Amino acid sequence: MFDTALTVNDLIFLARGAGMTIIVTAISVVIGTLLGILFGVIRVQLGPILAAPLTFVLDIFRSVPLLIQLVLGNAFIGMVLQLQISGFTVACIVLSLYTSAYCAEIVRGGIDAVPEITRRAARSLGLTWGQDMRYIVLPLATRVALPSWIGLALGVMKDSALVYVVQVTELLKSTQILITRLQEPLFLLLICGAFYFIISFPLARFGGYLEKRWSND
Repeated sequence: MFDTALTVNDLIFLARGAGMTIIVTAISVVIGTLLGILFGVIRVQLGPILAAPLTFVLDIFRSVPLLIQLVLGNAFIGMVLQLQISGFTVACIVLSLYTSAYCAEIVRGGIDAVPEITRRAARSLGLTWGQDMRYIVLPLATRVALPSWIGLALGVMKDSALVYVVQVTELLKSTQILITRLQEPLFLLLICGAFYFIISFPLARFGGYLEKRWSND
């Protein structure tokens, strides 16, 4: 018969870790998406030559592993800038910039997917650049970019497991602590995976619902 030393308090401990994962992910995705929209629009408007410096910086965030970014970001903020901030804040800053780099590419691709003739027609009707972006480009680009954005949000949620390097006790770190104490790795990892599924499944289904609904409009 299966026996475990896991207690209700241990499950509460894991739930708190899951809560931290949700908080870090939500903050990073929201800030990263806003920055990504800004960076993506700037890249499209400036063109490949003028936007080259921004593109280079974003490529760095997409190319360097997140674990290294977290370690270097924590060292830069603490040693170079001499700022005393929590590991949670460091994790949110680095993960937001990491998210914005990918989101900017998604936004750029979505905007480029809008037919040029559609934009010309909007401008010929007297719409300003801002009105064109607000009422024509961004709504159409959102439909194209949504599946990729959902995938990005889910990826950020899983990547948030790396924030343990800046002393943030999220879901996976909480699981590791219990594994060290209880010595039941398979069972605890199974519970950890169940928590991740519970967190990510609603977002994936909501994204699928929106995609299906918009495709029928």
